[in-house]
Amino acid sequence: MKKKDDSTDIEIGIPTKNADNKKTTKKVQSKKATGKKTEKLEVVEKVEVTEAEVKEDLKQADKVKAEKKTSAKAKKSEAKAETQPKSSGKNKLKNSEKKHSKKYRKAVELVEKDKIYSPEEGFKLAKSTSIVKFDAAVEIHIRLNVDPANADQQVRGSLVLPAGTGKTKKVCAIVSPEKEKEAKDAGADTVGGAEIIAKIEKGWLDFEVVVATPDMMPSLGKIGKILGTKGLMPNPKVGTVTNDIGKVIKDLKGGMIEYRVDKSGIVHAVIGRVSFSETDLKKNYDELVNTITKVRPSGVKGTYIKSIFLTTSMGPSIKIQ
Repeated sequence: MKKKDDSTDIEIGIPTKNADNKKTTKKVQSKKATGKKTEKLEVVEKVEVTEAEVKEDLKQADKVKAEKKTSAKAKKSEAKAETQPKSSGKNKLKNSEKKHSKKYRKAVELVEKDKIYSPEEGFKLAKSTSIVKFDAAVEIHIRLNVDPANADQQVRGSLVLPAGTGKTKKVCAIVSPEKEKEAKDAGADTVGGAEIIAKIEKGWLDFEVVVATPDMMPSLGKIGKILGTKGLMPNPKVGTVTNDIGKVIKDLKGGMIEYRVDKSGIVHAVIGRVSFSETDLKKNYDELVNTITKVRPSGVKGTYIKSIFLTTSMGPSIKIQ
C-alpha cells in the first residue's frame, strides 16, 4: 500500500512521508484549489465583459437605425414641402376660429369688428349673414346698467310685437269653468281646470305658455315646481295671470313676448325671423327698445342702455346703435 502511495506522490511530484512534506502537500493542494478558483473567476469576468460589449453594440446599432429613420422622415417632409406651394401664413386659423364652420367664418368676414351699425344696416347684414337652411330667428341682446341682485332694479315685463314673432305658440289656459268658452274662442290650444293640473302633475308639458285666471292660482301651487323650473309659471307681472283671458291669449298668438334681465344684466329677446322685411324688424325693434326704456328703474344712474347686439340663429353678432 505504501508503494502505491509513493508512486502516486511521485506522479504528482510531492513526497508525503514526513510531517513537513504533509504540510507542504496541503499547501500545494490549497494553492491548486485557489488556482482553480482563480481560473474560474477569470472566465466569468471575461464572459461579463463580452456581454457588456454586446449590449453596447446593440445600443449603438439602435441609435444608428433611429438616426436613419429621422433623416429619412426629414427628407420626405422636405420633398413634400418643395412640391407644395409655399403658404404666406394668412390662411392659418386661430384656435378660436377652428371651432366654427367655413360658412360661419365667411359670414364673420362680412361684419366689421369695431364698427357700430345703424338698426337698418344691422337688419340687412343679419339677413345676409344667416348661415342656416331654416328660417332663423333674429335675436336682440341689450346690456343694461342695472344690478339684478337688487330687487328694485329688476327689469321684467311683456309686450306685443307689431309684426309678430313669426311663430305661433301653444297656449294652455287654466281657468274657471265660466271662462273656458272665452279661452277657446280666443284660440287657446288646451283649456281646462283641475283636470289640466292633474295632467301636468303626471308629466304632461305639451305647451309653450300657460295663462290662468286669479282664482285658479292657489290650485297651481301643486305644480309650481314643475312649471317654475321650465319658466312656464303664470305671472301677473308679464300679464299671464288675468281675468281678461281672451285678450291675453290673442296677444300671445299674435306676437306677445316676455322680456327679463338675466344675472349679467342682459335682456335677450327674439324680434322676428330672417324672412321678415327690414321694415317689420325695425318696428319690432323700436317697440322693444322703447318699452325697456320706459321701465327704467329709478335707482339706475348714468347710461341705462350700455350696448345692443343683433344676431341670427348660429350667426355672428352685430353691434348696433
